[in-house]
Formats: sequence, structure tokens, C-alpha cells
Amino acid sequence: MIRRLLTLTLLTLCFIFTYAQQKKEILYVGTFSVRGSQGIYSFAFNRAKKTLTPIQQVPGLESPSFLGIHPTRKFLYSVNRGKASENETGGSVTAYTIDAKNGKLTVLNTRSSFGAEPCHISFDKTGQYIFVSNYNEGNLVVLPLFEDGLVGNPSDSKKYIGNSVNPERQTSSHLHSALISPDNRFLYAADLGTDKLYIYNFNLKTGTLDDSKQKEASVKPGCGPRHFAFHPNGNYMYVAEELSSTVATFKIDKKNGDLTILQDSVLALPKSFAGKNTSADIHVDPKGKFLYMSNRGYNGLSIFSIGADGKIKLVGQQTTGGNTPRNFMIDSKGEYIFVAHQDSDTIAMFRINAKTGMLAPVGKPVKVPAPVCLKMIALP
Repeated sequence: MIRRLLTLTLLTLCFIFTYAQQKKEILYVGTFSVRGSQGIYSFAFNRAKKTLTPIQQVPGLESPSFLGIHPTRKFLYSVNRGKASENETGGSVTAYTIDAKNGKLTVLNTRSSFGAEPCHISFDKTGQYIFVSNYNEGNLVVLPLFEDGLVGNPSDSKKYIGNSVNPERQTSSHLHSALISPDNRFLYAADLGTDKLYIYNFNLKTGTLDDSKQKEASVKPGCGPRHFAFHPNGNYMYVAEELSSTVATFKIDKKNGDLTILQDSVLALPKSFAGKNTSADIHVDPKGKFLYMSNRGYNGLSIFSIGADGKIKLVGQQTTGGNTPRNFMIDSKGEYIFVAHQDSDTIAMFRINAKTGMLAPVGKPVKVPAPVCLKMIALP
């Protein structure tokens, strides 16, 4: 009897300790300004109950679409289609503080994105700079960040000129995303309009981009590189090819940043699918075992296994129960995937099978007007 009581007491204490150690997790949702969207939405994620509870709606400039959370977790940034002021052209970047207790956002300042239709934002590993991709302008802008989170004036920018073989989508440069390498030495930028990946040496002291040894790598003509993801070991890059619904795999030379193609255009859709599709987002799970890519038209995620050599193999698909799954995210523990359905106004959640990588729906979708970007944070 005493032994049983001791066991129950230990289990209770363990549960209390575990519960106390759980950090609040907040999901932020960037949206397009249609169908009554109120800007950026935030939800509290209860991991035990597998639920999302609304916290805040933050009105702002037109279409605060793509979001980024600062490495310190103190600030959030959005790129907006709306102008920073009447005297400026193009889009803008807005900085927000994140309340450490409840995750609520407060606007800090807004700067021009120095280009039309900004579509992506990312950080260097130290959080001193952000990289903004302007889709219609075909340019990349580096903006310094102050310690208080405010956005400064550009420290560098790159303008791209070129085209490729698709007469509808590739008549000019369309820079779609840029990410720093895991070691913070090289910046890679994907240009859908030219079928190129640009490679730069990143100067942390000056916030400038210098030509690397290779300068650029190419995918097959007409594929349209959109977003890309690094393997956790830093040796491989996986590129979502929007126009061909395929994935390109590159080997990364960590010494000089060079890219060498490992796999050309691995098909992401079932062979039986005959409809129109464009691929969008792409992510590797935290353990580096599986790769996922979203598909608009097929309306599902493609699932790939990743071999020890970095090569991928298509193992299946998961329909996501909504229209136009543009952006999605994998939680930091690799347990769940959250999918934003741009055209059916929902966010769906799926449980990841750790052994197979396959997905299973969890709960009911959450309603949000035109969700296009998802970012999650665990509060300090």
C-alpha cells in the first residue's frame, strides 16, 4: 500500500513538474487583405489538448503576408503589400514587439521594402539584419535591425535582370526567397523568373553581400525555384520548383558555399494527377528524416524520405482538406504540421508519424481569412 502511494505521489509530482515546464506556444498568421482579414492573427497552441485558441488580431498595412520571428524571440516582422508612406512606392516591412507573457504584438515601426510586392523575409543568425525578397521588383534588400527591434535603412541591395522559358511567369526576374546558410557565411536567393539560385558571401560587419566563387546555380529551365530548405546537418538544400511541381536537391560545399546538383526535378505529385498545380512551401523535419512540400491545385503535401546521402524519395501525399495550401510549418519538436489554406480560409493540423513521415489529421480546422504564412514561437 505504501509503495503504491509513493508511486502515485511520484507520478503526480512528475506531471506537475512537466506541466510547469511547458512553455506557452503562440502561432502567428500572416494574411492577404481579402474577405475581411484584419491583418496578423495570433493563437495559443495547447499541445496537450491539440487546440488553437484566438489571442489577438493586429490591423496594419495591406496584406501583411510573410512573417519572420527574430532569433531573440522578442520581435516579429512582416512584409506588406501596402506602402510605408504616401511618398514611397512598393511594399513595406513592419516591426512588432512580442509580449513575453502572452505573445501579443505591438507595432514598432514600418520601413519601405524598396521594391514592389515583397513576398519573403528572413534573418541572419545573429539577428542584426533582415533579407527582404521583392517579387515584382526582382530585387533583394538587406535591412539592418537595431537592438530595440527597429528597422533601419538598407545596407545593401541586389537587382536582377533576366528571364526564362515560361512565357506567362518568367518574362522577368521574380525573386521569391532568400536564406542565410546555417553557419551564417553565405546567403542564397531563389529567382523564380530566371531559374537561378544566387550565392553571396555575407559580410556580418557591414551587412553587405559579395559575389561568391560560384555566384549562381541553375535548375532546369521552366521549373521556377520558389522556396528552399536546408538539411539540419547543413550539407544539403532542397528547392521547391513551383512551376514544375518538383524538387531539386543540391549538395552544399561548406567551405565556399558552392551548390552541386544531386537530383534534378524529383516529381512531387501522383502520376495519376492530371490537373493544374503549383508548388509553394518546403520544409525538412527537425531530425532530417523527411521532407514536405505544399501543392496548390492538388491541395496537399508531398512527403519524401531523406537518405543518408541527402537524396530524397517520394513516399506519398496527404491531402490537406482545404484549397490552396500556400504555406505550412513544422513545430520545433517535429510532432505536428500546420497548413494555411489561402482560398478556403482555414488552418489545418496534422500529426507526424515519426517512423514513416506520414500524416494524420488532428481536430477541426481553425477559421482565418486568407492565411498565407504561419510562424510559431515558444515564449521565454
